[in-house]
Amino acid sequence: MSAISIGQAVVLGVVEGVTEFLPVSSTGHLKIVEGLMGVPVDDKAVVGFSAVIQVGAIAAALVYFGKDIVRIVGAWFRGLGNREERYHHDYKFAWWVIYATIPIVVVGLAAKPLIEGPLASLWVVAGSLIVGSGVMWAADQMGRHKRGEDDTSLKDAMWVGCSQILALLFPGFSRSGATMSTGLILDLERVAATRLSFFLGIPALTGAGIYELKDAMGSGAAVLPLAIGTVVSFAVAYASISWLLKFVAKHSFNSFVIYRILVGVLLFGLLGMGVLS
Repeated sequence: MSAISIGQAVVLGVVEGVTEFLPVSSTGHLKIVEGLMGVPVDDKAVVGFSAVIQVGAIAAALVYFGKDIVRIVGAWFRGLGNREERYHHDYKFAWWVIYATIPIVVVGLAAKPLIEGPLASLWVVAGSLIVGSGVMWAADQMGRHKRGEDDTSLKDAMWVGCSQILALLFPGFSRSGATMSTGLILDLERVAATRLSFFLGIPALTGAGIYELKDAMGSGAAVLPLAIGTVVSFAVAYASISWLLKFVAKHSFNSFVIYRILVGVLLFGLLGMGVLS
């Protein structure tokens, strides 16, 4: 028996697709919506469902940035056999992504009991949403927005990569929110900070998705809702990525800051009233 109906799968696929790459915390939104729909959030099939539909959102990023990924990976392979190619920015950037992904992998494995235990609390998600909003607002105000994507360095990649640990330990902080805020503090332009967030997030999210996929598929979730939720997540995430890059080119992150605070307050209210636990 499936804990999630086809209609609920569509709704959750939309929520995952919209929120996975926006700096608003997909974890918080999924838990809130699951709770409001009466879905048993602690059910293994539900947890597995959330892990699988995330793969749809990750696939959307891989497709959207496909040309960039092929170019960067191609430069990396060429550089392995050709010394002259190693001076190319794409070759160096490929190594930076690898180096910057190592910290979150190490912390993720070492702190797994905490991450899946007390830090998974929705109270932590609510608090992290609000605290992360303050960080994002301060970063947008502090940043001088003068450095483009070609100006990024290994130091930038490492700082942004390490900031993903904040979202790992405090899920409501949002991986996108943490990485974009760090990019802004490093004086990157909003679009450059956003694209760097995507490139550094793809290997981490892909690895996490593959790691969880086996357990998720064996959790008892029905195949049809899983397939529908994943397809919906892919389509919506693709549109969400396109919209976000256009939005940040002309607007500040203040809209996300205000929205995150409202969601955090709402979540505290739902928890306080016992609607969610």
